[in-house]
Amino acid sequence: SNYDFFFFQAEDGIRDFCLSRGLGDVYKRQGINAEYMGMIGRRIEPGPGQESVWDYPRPPRVEPVKKQVRVIFNGEVIADTRNAKRILETSHPPTFYIPPEDLKKEAFKKASGSSFCEWKGSASYFDIVVGDKREAKAAWTYPNPTAGFESIKDHISLYAGRVDACYVGDEKVEPQPGGFYGGWITKEIVGPFKGGPGTWGW
Repeated sequence: SNYDFFFFQAEDGIRDFCLSRGLGDVYKRQGINAEYMGMIGRRIEPGPGQESVWDYPRPPRVEPVKKQVRVIFNGEVIADTRNAKRILETSHPPTFYIPPEDLKKEAFKKASGSSFCEWKGSASYFDIVVGDKREAKAAWTYPNPTAGFESIKDHISLYAGRVDACYVGDEKVEPQPGGFYGGWITKEIVGPFKGGPGTWGW
């Protein structure tokens, strides 16, 4: 069972699991607490054609998206591509990155501020503006990503919960819980997902 799979009888097993998932810091501070162990005990086993976000790597991996990706905001298509990339990271739904040539560029207005990702480097932000509607800092890009993430340079990702709709193929995605992270949830992935209450230590 899933519970048996994630039950460790020895401290070495816990240590090895943490290190394999990039969670050495968790192990060092004895963060193998009831919350964390309870979470991995609830890992959902993927069905045919599905992926578990707990099988995604850390550091993350970039891969091409075979399906069409579309984004609609204030009733207009602002992105439509068959050349998106997705980033896969342990515990997170994938984030989708759209190449600049497949964006409605006038809908993306540079915004102030930046943030830093330990894997991808420094991100800058965009407001999304169509007609009389504006969503502040609803999209971001990595103009100079770190080694291993060069393929997403100048691509734009955005929060699915802050636009009308995002589609992967014909499926409308659900936003990652919590509003902080920008992952897109489809029927092809299972969790539990980081982002909601009680998950910040994952």
